[in-house]
Amino acid sequence: MMTSKEIRDSFKTFFASKGHQIVPSAPMVIKDDPTLMFTNAGMNQFKDIILGNAPIKYPRVADSQKCLRVSGKHNDLEEVGHDTYHHTMFEMLGNWSFGDYFKKEAIEWAWEYLTEVIKLDKDRLYVTVFEGSPEEGLLRDDEAAGYWEQYLSKDRIINGNKKDNFWEMGDTGPCGPCSEIHIDLRPNEERAKVDALTLVNESHPQVIEIWNLVFMQFNRKADKSLEPLPAKVIDTGMGFERLCMAVQGKISNYDTDVFQTIIKAIGELTGSAYGQNEKQDIAMRVIADHIRTIAFSITDGQLPSNAKAGYVIRRILRRAVRYGYTFLDQHKAFMYRLIPALIETMGGAYPELIQQQTLIEKVIKEEEESFLRTLDTGIKLLDKQISETKAKNGTELNGTDAFTLYDTFGFPLDLTELILRENGMTVDNDGFKAEMQKQKDRARNAAAVETGDWVVLKEGDPEFFGYDFTECETEILRYRKVKQKNQEFYQIVLNRTPFYAEMGGQVGDSGWLIHDDEKIEITDTKRENNLAVHLSSKLPEDVTATFIARINTKNRTATECNHTATHLLHEGLREILGSHVEQKGSYVSPGVLRFDFSHFQKLTDKEIRKVERFVTAKIRENIALDEKRHVPISEAKAMGAMALFGEKYGDDVRVIRFGDSVELCGGTHISSTGRIGSFRIVNESSIAAGIRRIEAITAEACENYFYTQQDVLTEVRSFFNNTPNLTQALQKFLEENSELKKQVDEYVKEKIVQVKDVLIKKKQVINGIDVYSLAGPFPADIAKDIAFQIRGQFPVNSIFVGATQYENKPMLTLMISDDLVKDRELNASQIIRDAAKHIQGGGGGQPHFATAGGKNLEGLSNALHEIMEKIK
Repeated sequence: MMTSKEIRDSFKTFFASKGHQIVPSAPMVIKDDPTLMFTNAGMNQFKDIILGNAPIKYPRVADSQKCLRVSGKHNDLEEVGHDTYHHTMFEMLGNWSFGDYFKKEAIEWAWEYLTEVIKLDKDRLYVTVFEGSPEEGLLRDDEAAGYWEQYLSKDRIINGNKKDNFWEMGDTGPCGPCSEIHIDLRPNEERAKVDALTLVNESHPQVIEIWNLVFMQFNRKADKSLEPLPAKVIDTGMGFERLCMAVQGKISNYDTDVFQTIIKAIGELTGSAYGQNEKQDIAMRVIADHIRTIAFSITDGQLPSNAKAGYVIRRILRRAVRYGYTFLDQHKAFMYRLIPALIETMGGAYPELIQQQTLIEKVIKEEEESFLRTLDTGIKLLDKQISETKAKNGTELNGTDAFTLYDTFGFPLDLTELILRENGMTVDNDGFKAEMQKQKDRARNAAAVETGDWVVLKEGDPEFFGYDFTECETEILRYRKVKQKNQEFYQIVLNRTPFYAEMGGQVGDSGWLIHDDEKIEITDTKRENNLAVHLSSKLPEDVTATFIARINTKNRTATECNHTATHLLHEGLREILGSHVEQKGSYVSPGVLRFDFSHFQKLTDKEIRKVERFVTAKIRENIALDEKRHVPISEAKAMGAMALFGEKYGDDVRVIRFGDSVELCGGTHISSTGRIGSFRIVNESSIAAGIRRIEAITAEACENYFYTQQDVLTEVRSFFNNTPNLTQALQKFLEENSELKKQVDEYVKEKIVQVKDVLIKKKQVINGIDVYSLAGPFPADIAKDIAFQIRGQFPVNSIFVGATQYENKPMLTLMISDDLVKDRELNASQIIRDAAKHIQGGGGGQPHFATAGGKNLEGLSNALHEIMEKIK
């Protein structure tokens, strides 16, 4: 039986023999593409070629690409673990042709590989072809069907509808018919009873699609019309895990060697046996799948967080933790201990897992522990909501509360339902769905982008001149109108541009397009599908004119100072902290630089000062920029250039050297380090387990920072008669202040005792209850202190009422002895909430003690009156 490694290698070897260039997998986490967070298909890394925005280096390509599908139309998350073949992270084997071969060869080689190389049973294979779409004037794909008829009988060539058999990159762009290959993995007895023809594309767990051959031959325009592509493209994708299931004779992807090593490790860690209990099996499958996704996302530089791609990864991790918590009784972090098993399975194909093992384990462990604490908090909150609902004789938790648990505490609905069932209750699913829909609508509206078709004025490939020039003569190649968040603007593509498009952490340039007396402002420059797209609120009057494209040089220079400083900072951190330091992210703008790096503890003040001195010394050396373009990647690495995990590099790269600092970098830099002027770290913090963040400033921003600090120091010194020894003066002042505070505290304590004694003498007896009331200008903490002192002195049959004011703000305080709460059913929290309306405020607390603050002083007497009436 072929192992998964042998299957992966056989695919690459086969297509190499057919003249394909075997390329490495692109990172699973996508950077510098606003349309995608994750690689969700093998074609993503070739999108620029397919769109015609990048040259065709190899007309034939094949690879194994790591992918992630958990959002958008490819959202398989809820199926993962419950069925046998859906995954979050998966590998996609694929072969591509860019304007070279087309349907005939794609079909011929797919059949040859499946039946002759890995020897799948021909009688178990079925294919689908596009049946056509009369409303779009598209005929059945008889061409593909004709090629398939050389290998299969006509009855095993199935017509498929537009949903299943017409592939589209998005609302616009390249598209075309596709042909899916399905396999029937059922036992012969079942096959004899039910024909697989009736089960294709019917979600049967053993009659599944394994390979999709996409024939891109059209371009979808914004008006939904189709036009032929000038160069046709073959794009195929085969699910590696499903292929392993078919080759290894299993009925589930999770039974293959891709997952079994991890599942066995889960069993050993949790004391669970796979195959004995369905709920436990599902939990083990979920964890086995999700640990791969989480680990690979971390190696690609995406840490769990509360925003965008990081939030998706955090949700996946928390889903796995929740399954372990509920079904495997794991109330302590354990998933991080699965990384050695994952490395045993996939470390050979993806060595980044081995190189970053410590970081992966540390990040996962911290995230697990954090969510387990949140789970505990959420369960306590749910218990409270259950009690409150039952107190009102209710049996259904309202949907808003369930959604709050989900949205705020990451508490999945199914866990809420499980706990409710144990308490004989249900949840308002419709209310939950309504709240979920509101959130989706808000997100959709916030992200909604309407784009028109490109208006093409001229053909040509854009050229970037920004490494050498700050302005150049240019013409507009194309433009289009965009609407986002009710704002309209234009995207403009120039044939020559000095504007750097946002990439690699460096922000895009701003500037102007100038023609005669007209000056069009370019507010930003983005990179989209490998195009530098210039953003402007309006178009030039004559879009066919010749323009001067001029960048904002002040902003560019400030950005370059910060970018070069990040390289020096990186070198300094590795020199001072150790070679384990690796860049995990950066942000470079005119105003600030931000640098994320791997390190496992907070930097000391001494270490920060050492790093600052290191960078400043490099600035004083005035090291000249040594830039090399179009360097072969192997040569660049031999030079010692640092490549970042999670970045996709081409065969030729750009190398930036400042002395001993050598990095692969596409950004712009200052001509020599001396032009940076000065450098200062303004903040150092943790952003995730094992990941630190430094924020720093340079040049003019650094000068302004020094001036501000100096002004503050001058002002503080003036408070102490401009003493030359400010530290000594401050120390004396603090000691005197501390002594005075002690005296004030003693005075306050005496005053509280005096006030309390007066209240005791003036107590009222209402319905047999001793009531002690406080009014006047007292801070909230003093009113609370007096209340608890009276409670301690008179623990039964007593109530303290405070209606006080301090700094023009009214405050209510209510303390009720426990016997009155129990016997008279008095509730301080409820009484306070009602009375607080008079002071235009709110508050609450517990049945025996509650407080409220407000804005309306005039309502204080009415609030006190209402409290007294309720006591009566």
